[in-house]
Amino acid sequence: MDKRDYAPLLAELSEAYARHAPASRALNDRAQQHLVDGGSHALRLVEPFPPRITAARGAWLEDEDGHRLLDFWQGHMANILGHNPQVVTSELSRAFGEGFGLQTGFTDRLQVETAEILCQQTGADRMRFTTSGTLATMYAILLARAYTGRTLVMKVGGGWHGAQPWALKGISYYPGAIAGFQRVESDGVPTSVTDKVIVSGFNDADLLRAHFRQFGDQLACFIVEPFIGVGGFQAATVEYLRAARELSEQHGVLLVFDEVIAGFRFRAGNVAAIYGVQPDLATYGKIIGGGMPVAAVAGRKEVMDLAGRTAEPRVKFSGGTYSAHPASLLAAKTLMTYLVEHEDEVYPRLAELGERLRQTVVDAFGKEGILVRCTGQPAGVLPGSSMFMMHFPYREDTAFERPEDWFNPSLYDMTLSHRIIDLALLLEDVITLHSHGAVSMAHTEKDIEVLGEACRRAAHRIKSHL
Repeated sequence: MDKRDYAPLLAELSEAYARHAPASRALNDRAQQHLVDGGSHALRLVEPFPPRITAARGAWLEDEDGHRLLDFWQGHMANILGHNPQVVTSELSRAFGEGFGLQTGFTDRLQVETAEILCQQTGADRMRFTTSGTLATMYAILLARAYTGRTLVMKVGGGWHGAQPWALKGISYYPGAIAGFQRVESDGVPTSVTDKVIVSGFNDADLLRAHFRQFGDQLACFIVEPFIGVGGFQAATVEYLRAARELSEQHGVLLVFDEVIAGFRFRAGNVAAIYGVQPDLATYGKIIGGGMPVAAVAGRKEVMDLAGRTAEPRVKFSGGTYSAHPASLLAAKTLMTYLVEHEDEVYPRLAELGERLRQTVVDAFGKEGILVRCTGQPAGVLPGSSMFMMHFPYREDTAFERPEDWFNPSLYDMTLSHRIIDLALLLEDVITLHSHGAVSMAHTEKDIEVLGEACRRAAHRIKSHL
């Protein structure tokens, strides 16, 4: 497929957005003086500049220009109840008013109670808190390498496990000399680490078996998302995860599920339980924090105990100054308790809204003659999904099965899905990032209609350039 020339369209959209949001633009110019690229998380720095947010509640934001923005990004999909849900903020407000919440550096009852909920809802024996999904996956890999005494780590192409050394290979798809998902994504990572990372294929049980035959006796762990995030919002098949469990056991390899996105997104607990596959270790984050920075590693006692003070070998899983921060754990306990108590109403509602959203997006672009495919739909044993990611194939009959398909620039329009749609929707006061997001319990049927109309207007604006 010939590459489309989007330079005129990007210039048109950028100029229109600069007129639409002058206050955010001015603050972005100011931010450039001291912040690299104007911010501290690259994904959020939409070009030509991101909206600068002043308030957030439920499904909606306000920016420096006074616009009300309908948000489907929802804190990296962490806010399952929407922004600043009262069930959480009221507890934080009460605690701060009573002199509790910022006494960093001590232990308290909350650690015990929050850990009990997480272990009960995920089937884990032991756990330890940290502050980010990146740290959680790093510690899980350290534990696996220490427990097995092996060095190799296996992941899947398109799998994102944070910006840590063993995870910075095989994230983005690159055609050409270094084909597929084999490239290291960052300078500064030693090749002595990245050479020890094997990249397999998501939902490709045959390739997984081949990799286990070749590397099984050297592998410390296989880390995989049961619902892949950055790699395209696709659920793993039951057959694939059961093959991973069987092969791991056969070869003495630890199976690690990265549930930073999936945990508490499909049920009030881990998605592994829906599949009937129990990993040796699992990582959690995002939703479990109730909007605050909380992450965790949880799993088998004999593996987790390697983080203990008397363990030999011992993994230095200290977690950081703000690990198990009391305000964060209060938010986590409150949110997880709410999801457990309201599971029967929360997850069916999210599934219903997710299905409606995906169909609305497809219909809206279709009315303007633009072909879009929406991943995030439930598959196999998953009862429903609140997630969505838009992909724009060049042809109706384009393959649609795996990350290697929808991130192949010869099959799918990468510029359209990763730059243009976000900016075109911003002009309609709707936020997605890299064409993906999720619904929350704060979203309504009316909000889905607003998104559909925004997609239709965005499609109308760009279709003459395709």
